[in-house]
Amino acid sequence: MTFFIPVLLLVVLFLITALKVLNEYERGVIFRLGRVINAKGPGLIILIPVVDRMVRVSLRIMTLDVPNQDVITKDNVSIKVNAVVYFRVTDPIKAILEVEDFMFATSQLAQTTLRSVCGGVELDEILSQREKVNSEIQEILDTHTDPWGIKVSTVELKYIDLPQEMQRAMAKQAEAERERRAKVINAQGEFQAADKLSEAAEIISSHPEALQLRYLQTLREMSAEGKSSTIIPLPLDLLKMLVPVSGRGGVMDKNDQESD
Repeated sequence: MTFFIPVLLLVVLFLITALKVLNEYERGVIFRLGRVINAKGPGLIILIPVVDRMVRVSLRIMTLDVPNQDVITKDNVSIKVNAVVYFRVTDPIKAILEVEDFMFATSQLAQTTLRSVCGGVELDEILSQREKVNSEIQEILDTHTDPWGIKVSTVELKYIDLPQEMQRAMAKQAEAERERRAKVINAQGEFQAADKLSEAAEIISSHPEALQLRYLQTLREMSAEGKSSTIIPLPLDLLKMLVPVSGRGGVMDKNDQESD
């Protein structure tokens, strides 16, 4: 009985050290006597105690926060820029063998690339064409990290810190742009109104009766305001249209008077 207890303890210790369980998103790089034999997982794997050593590697997308970087743009504007990088390990063996710490290496490479790309473009391009800057940084990072078995999927600029004087200058520029647009819209409205008035004048000149109808409509609108007294000027042209010129009516023309 005393013989089986040590054996049982050895078996339990062997199982604890030899059996490993890897999740679906994990892979285990196996070193046997210092040499890589394979990347196993997911599920249950068996290691030889003392001989084998396993390094876990996650295949999920990782998020890397790039801290603020002092950058001088192409047009000599000093700004601070930070970003976020999304990447994942595609080859666990390369990620372990080719670089000592792929997280730290990717972080340092992202910082230098961010300063290099933002320093090669003007401030207006960084503000108005972020997608282009993001794409350029992503391509550079992906090219350099590919030998490490790492795929950089997305790079996004998070925040751009501008100097106070630059913020005031941009605010003035935006205000001037809004005023310019307002003046252009006002001028377009005046032009359209003048065009419509010109068309109305042509219609009235060809149809004088329209002026009389418009004048009567104006009288009705003025009377609807409820004022006690209203002074209405009557143009002579309108009086001529209101008074019949035929001699057979109540007013005789000049020829009828001479005949009498």
